[in-house]
Amino acid sequence: MNNNFITFILGILIIGLLGGMIFFGINAFVQMGIVYENQDVANREVQVASIEKKEDISTPQVVEKKIDNVSDTFPANVEYKSSASRTHYFYSQLDSYSKKIYDGLEANIDNMKSGTHNIEFGDAFSSLLSKEDGQNELGDYYQSAIEAFTYDNPEVFFLDPTKMFLNIQTTTKGNNKTYNVYITNAEGAKYLANGFYSKEQIEQCQAQIEQVKNEVMAGVSGNTENKIKYIHDYIVDNLSYDETISKDNIYNLYGALANKECVCEGYAKALKYLLDEAGVDNVIVIGTGTNSKGQTENHAWNYAAIDGNWYAIDSTWDDPVIQGWGGGSSSKYKYKYYLKGSQTMEKDHTPNGQFTTGGKIFKYPVLSESDY
Repeated sequence: MNNNFITFILGILIIGLLGGMIFFGINAFVQMGIVYENQDVANREVQVASIEKKEDISTPQVVEKKIDNVSDTFPANVEYKSSASRTHYFYSQLDSYSKKIYDGLEANIDNMKSGTHNIEFGDAFSSLLSKEDGQNELGDYYQSAIEAFTYDNPEVFFLDPTKMFLNIQTTTKGNNKTYNVYITNAEGAKYLANGFYSKEQIEQCQAQIEQVKNEVMAGVSGNTENKIKYIHDYIVDNLSYDETISKDNIYNLYGALANKECVCEGYAKALKYLLDEAGVDNVIVIGTGTNSKGQTENHAWNYAAIDGNWYAIDSTWDDPVIQGWGGGSSSKYKYKYYLKGSQTMEKDHTPNGQFTTGGKIFKYPVLSESDY
């Protein structure tokens, strides 16, 4: 009898404990492996056949579908999101959920230099997460925001989005669920790019970039075309193409302006950064390029606007060293891909607005048909 009675009492206590947990709240944490997949637009340059392909990062399982349908052509008179003189071309194509994530990233640029700062969104996505497929949808929105933020803001060179995670904390109280969402780092690691390790070091690197920027801006003057030409010439004359594809920072702004050594993505980011500083509307373009040997490879270049018309610039291919012309500066080669319209540029350049496999398809400005 005593044993039966004790068993009965323990059963009641266990049932009561479980009921209390359900009533007073059960917290569940989900760390979604939603990381920006660097498709590595500069993994192999078109003009250098010996370059090895950088290892790709696998596409997260949560990224399964494209959201946010955008019209086939994106108007040149789009209203940009602006901070100071910078234009944020891809931001304007995001859904409201992705914009909220982008805004959170932008507001925390300084905080993210630590590599461990959490970007809090609280319950901002609760209505979305309450849907059956809400977590996957949020994953799509997150990836689109990361992609837009990365290509709109080349000055944020110190982050590695592949090391950033979107965490969802779910609290259940009775039949009600609430969600707390935040971006964070993996346990025991920072989300800084290789070669960066502290806020102090990053700010020293920023100071180096600022010094170069100030030197270039001191020579920028005149109309829009004069500004573009001066900046284009600085990049072509001062940057060197890295053929090893093994060094840190060859894909980012620091490698381009401080180390003066990068691949095509570095050229494109440097041009965007400096054109932004000069107040010239512009955008980074990724896609493929086909050289005179018929070899087609991933590539990056830019579009810039003059008087409401858009023209293409490929500062990498305008570098005579890249083209194998012995470092000469003949205008025949130095301006071969400078301010070109679609009739010229699209002979060997094909834009692709899908930055990552399975990701959102962004739209670029419509190029002028004729050259400037």
